[in-house]
Amino acid sequence: MDVIEIDAILAAAAQNNQSALTEADAKRIFKAAGMPVVSEIAVKTAQKAADAARELGFPVVLKGFGSTILHKTEAGLVCPGLATAAQVETAARKMTDRAGKDLEGFLVQPMVQGKRELVAGMFRDPQFGPVVMFGLGGIFTEAIKAVVFKIAPLTDADMDDMLTSFPGADLLNAFRGESACDLQTLKTVLKGLSDLALSRPEIREIDINPLIIAPDGRPVAVDGLIALQHVQKTEIFRHPVDLKTLGACFYPETIAFVGASATIGKWGHMLPTNTLSRDYKGRIYLVNPKGAPIMGRPVFRSVSDIPEDVDLAVVTVPARHVKGLIPELAAKNVKGMLLVTSGFREVGETGAALEKEVVDAAAQAGILVLGPNTMGLCNPHVQLYCTAAHAYPLPGSTALVCQSGNMGTQLLAFAEQQDIGIRAFSGSGNEAMVTIEDYMEAFEIDALTRTVVLYIESVKDGRRFFNSARRVSQKKPVVVLKGGRTEQGKQAAASHTGAMASNAKVFDAACRQSGIIQVEQPLELLDLSAVFSSLPLPSGNRVAIMTLGGGWGVVAADLCAEHGLIVPPLPEEIIDRLNRVLPDFWSHGNPVDIVGEGNPDISKNCLEELLKWDGCDAVIHLGIHGKRVLVNNMVQSVSNTDPSITADQVANFKQVVLEIEEDYTRFVVQMTHTYNKPVLGVSLLTDGASKTLYRFDDLDYKGVFFASPERAVKCLSAMHQYQEWRHKQG
Repeated sequence: MDVIEIDAILAAAAQNNQSALTEADAKRIFKAAGMPVVSEIAVKTAQKAADAARELGFPVVLKGFGSTILHKTEAGLVCPGLATAAQVETAARKMTDRAGKDLEGFLVQPMVQGKRELVAGMFRDPQFGPVVMFGLGGIFTEAIKAVVFKIAPLTDADMDDMLTSFPGADLLNAFRGESACDLQTLKTVLKGLSDLALSRPEIREIDINPLIIAPDGRPVAVDGLIALQHVQKTEIFRHPVDLKTLGACFYPETIAFVGASATIGKWGHMLPTNTLSRDYKGRIYLVNPKGAPIMGRPVFRSVSDIPEDVDLAVVTVPARHVKGLIPELAAKNVKGMLLVTSGFREVGETGAALEKEVVDAAAQAGILVLGPNTMGLCNPHVQLYCTAAHAYPLPGSTALVCQSGNMGTQLLAFAEQQDIGIRAFSGSGNEAMVTIEDYMEAFEIDALTRTVVLYIESVKDGRRFFNSARRVSQKKPVVVLKGGRTEQGKQAAASHTGAMASNAKVFDAACRQSGIIQVEQPLELLDLSAVFSSLPLPSGNRVAIMTLGGGWGVVAADLCAEHGLIVPPLPEEIIDRLNRVLPDFWSHGNPVDIVGEGNPDISKNCLEELLKWDGCDAVIHLGIHGKRVLVNNMVQSVSNTDPSITADQVANFKQVVLEIEEDYTRFVVQMTHTYNKPVLGVSLLTDGASKTLYRFDDLDYKGVFFASPERAVKCLSAMHQYQEWRHKQG
């Protein structure tokens, strides 16, 4: 990169108080940054333009330029295909009439031929910083929006992904008689944009459109725009959060409920009763200035009256009283304050000011603030359930953080219902001190956490969120559901790149780039936590499907195709093996329809044969598990209509069917261990006894069964996506 050249151009623009560079100066910067730029001559007059055209050779493109002219085509200042000097001179005079004093000169370029037009650019997102864009270009760029975004700086893996994942990536191959695109040169363009974004904060937006692919495959920038900004240095100040202290908040030996209440339904009653109702071994103190017993337990009039130090203070007193508590909490060496109270930033400027005062005072006293406006936390590993949700999931390896109390309640209840284990949960509330990034980093270093699951409505520090997620994802999956995915109000964007930016698109790009797995529905969060905590990752995207009926197999195969999974044909060797197990009329292909045979050994044998096959990386089996529900209903109908069937016969029959299903479930988990491939089930029917996870104390992996094919396929696709991302990171 020619730093001196770039410095000179930007210094001159700053001296002239320009909001944008001329196209000529923008291309000088592109060239100085190592990007391929079309040859051109800049001139001041129509006569000089004609002379330049003769020098370059016809046909040529003539453009008018000026630092205040951002969209030349719309202004009628681009004339391609000029074949004579007279045409050039005439076109230049017309441009002078159109643009008037805004016209600073003309650019004369050779006519670059090429059937493929791309666009590349950069803009600055207020949350995530510089973002690089790449995709299909030309006059329909904004209409088609076939582009991808990446957060700068770009790694080699990032650039490879941009070149292969944008809609229309096939155009980079040989196309209609033209050579395949020079991908290394394209990466030079992307790297140049990334480097300029990081080293030149005064550049607000960059647009290279079109970036034409010549017939020989060489990319050439034939048009460009650089918008400038006055740099204002802003820093996001956050009180430092000690991750060990945050982790200790989930293991308190003493808890003080400040604002304890005898009124059912109040937070001061819900939280201590929920905590006390389980087998939590820590010591609990209730604090209320009235001092009257609550729940038959003694109550202290103030925190100061508690006879020992306190690890965690759970505060539910009105917002105006919280700051006054801090000296008392500090005197009792409180390290964490779970601030449940609302009435802070969420109610407006006055609340925001009060929140800042509370957090500043707490930080000064060495107290970590979780919340405010939080629904609580839980740690099933120590039977601590200090939340508004009376749900008690099993201890597990999924760390769950929600910026919505209602979402947290729903997910905890579902986890309990489906036997999905939870490592720990916190409602992050307003995140006045402890943010989503702090939680993510705390669970990164937590040995019991295998999956981090987040419900997010906003991110306070996008750059830190991105960097943290990218690092955590190297070690364990991060699964995110983003609420509020509406586009931000558009700023007056100077470029195509800026015009196509939105909160949702940039957030999606940050997630993809950092390895985050995004989902669209709340229960998908726990579906993914189930598979990531219970199954090995697939080594590829090839899927064998086994089904108790053809229709589900067809549906599952279609879903696989829609979610980037391959259902490969069975080799003759596998067909021969299955012929020994199945009747002649089985499907003889993938999906494998085991045609409703009642022998339970058939499904076991077929499953193992598929897992042995080195041409598949995972197995989805449908309709074998859950027959218990159908059979139970059938037996009930028989007992209601046939008086010769005794209750003992009914009970024995149901028990046999249950044992067969339990045996099959255990076999599935054993095969998962033996072949180290994920096996995902879809139950034929479900009832109140059905679970997502089935555990066996002597086996590390678990049986995973969903109620529908789409849930199984989506989970397997996400597992493959995560594994593929990790491989690309090296």
